[in-house]
Amino acid sequence: MNYRIVWNVLGKVLLAEALLMLLPLASALIYGESPLPFVLTILPLLAVGGGLSLVKIRKSELFAREGFVIVGLSWILMSAFGALPFVFAGDIPHYVDAVFETVSGFTTTGASILNDIEGMSRGCMFWRLFTHWIGGMGVLVFIAAILPVSGDHYMHIMRAEVPGPEVSKLVPRARKTARILYMIYLAMTLIETALLLCGGMSFYDALLHSFATAGTGGFSTRAASIAAYDSVYIEMVVAVFMILFGVNFNLYYLILIGQVAGALKSEELLTYLGIITASVLAIAANIASMVGGFAQGLRYAVFQVGTIISTTGFATANFDAWPEFSRWLLVLLMFVGSCAGSTGGGIKISRIIILLKSYLNELKQLILPTRVRRIWLEGKPVSDTTVRSVLVVFHVYIAIIGLSVLALTLDGRDIVTNFTASCACIFNVGPGLGLVGPTGNYFFFSDLSKIILSMEMLIGRLEVFPVLFLFAPSVWRRR
Repeated sequence: MNYRIVWNVLGKVLLAEALLMLLPLASALIYGESPLPFVLTILPLLAVGGGLSLVKIRKSELFAREGFVIVGLSWILMSAFGALPFVFAGDIPHYVDAVFETVSGFTTTGASILNDIEGMSRGCMFWRLFTHWIGGMGVLVFIAAILPVSGDHYMHIMRAEVPGPEVSKLVPRARKTARILYMIYLAMTLIETALLLCGGMSFYDALLHSFATAGTGGFSTRAASIAAYDSVYIEMVVAVFMILFGVNFNLYYLILIGQVAGALKSEELLTYLGIITASVLAIAANIASMVGGFAQGLRYAVFQVGTIISTTGFATANFDAWPEFSRWLLVLLMFVGSCAGSTGGGIKISRIIILLKSYLNELKQLILPTRVRRIWLEGKPVSDTTVRSVLVVFHVYIAIIGLSVLALTLDGRDIVTNFTASCACIFNVGPGLGLVGPTGNYFFFSDLSKIILSMEMLIGRLEVFPVLFLFAPSVWRRR
C-alpha cells in the first residue's frame, strides 16, 4: 500500500470539500443567516486537509488497491465532516441523523430523516441539495478535473468511483476525460435550471432542484417534493431530465463529436428506454381508474417511472397507495436502475443485460454443451472477468440486502418497510413502501439501523468493493 499517496489525495478531497462549502456559506449570507455553521466546518477541513496534502509523495504509482481505499475513505470522511453544518446550525442536532442525511445526499439516495423540511435554514438547505450535485458525478472526478494528477494512474480512482461494470477514457488523458464529464454535467444542470425558471420556480428552488435532478438524488426544498408545485410543465421538465441524467454520459460525448447515430444505437440506451416505455404504459393502465383516466395515469406514471428507474426519488403522487402491480413494478425498477456511467444507481442496465445473457448462455450450454458462446454487449465481446465481476456484484447486493433486512427487524417494523428501505438505500433510490414511502421518512429507525442503512447507501453508490475493501486486512499491508 502506497500510504503517502493515499493521505495526499485524501487531503485534497477535504480541501475540495472546504472549497465547495463556500457556496452554501454565501447562500447563508445572502439570506441574512449566520455563516458560523460553515465556518466552524471549513476550518477543521482546511487544517486536516492541508496537513494531509502536505505529505510528500515518494512514489507516484497508484494502483487499483490504492484507488479503492482512497475512494472508500474519501466518501466516509466527506460525510463525517459534511454533517457538521447541520449540527452546528441546529437543523439536525443529533449527529447520527446528520450523518445519515449527509450520506444520503452525497450518495444521491434522497432518503431523509427530516420532518420539517421547510423550516430548515437556507444555507443548510443549499448544502443539503448541493451534496447531490457533488456526489452525482463524484468528488474525485471533480478533483481530477481541476487539479494536476498523476496521469493514467488516476483512472484507478475513476474506475472505483464512476458507476458501472467498466469505465473507459473518452480521450487519452484521465484529467481531460474528467473535465469533459463535468462540462456536460454542468451544462445540463444549467439548462434544467433555466427551464424550471420558465415554469415559475424561484431561482433558489430551480437551482437546487436541478442539483438534485442532476445527481439523481431526490431531496427537495418542499415536504411534498415536486407535487408541491402542482405543475404539469415542471413535472415533465424534471421527468425528462431525470431520465437524461440516467443515460451513460459517454453517449453525450459521442453526440457532441458528431457520432449521433452510434450513440442512438447503444444497446444499453435502447434497453433503458424500452423498459421505461413498457413500465409507463403498464402503470398508466393499472392506475387509470383511480386517478381519473389514462391520460392522467400517464402523467403520474411518466414521472414515477422516471424517478425510480433513474433512482432520483422525487414524488408527485403517493405510489404506495397504488395497486399492488404498480407498487411492486416500481420496486423492481429500483433493482434495475439506470445506465452505467450515469449519475443514477441500481444494478445498472448493462449489468442486467449481461446477467440475462449469461443465464441464457447457461441454458443453451445445457442443450449444446460442446458449443462455446461469448456474451456480446454494444457490438463487443464481454470478457470473462467482467461477467464474473457482474455476477459477484449482483450476489453481494442480494446478500447485503438479506443481512440488512434481518438487522432492521430488531426495530420491530413490518417486512415491507424493512425490505424496501434496504433496497431503496443500497440502490440509492430514497423512497420505498410502507413507512418509508413517498409520504414517509426514515426518522423512526434506531441509530443502529440508520448506521446500517448509511453503510448500504455508501456500498450502493460505490458499488460494493471500495467500501468492503476497507475491512480486508490484506489491503493495508505495505507489500
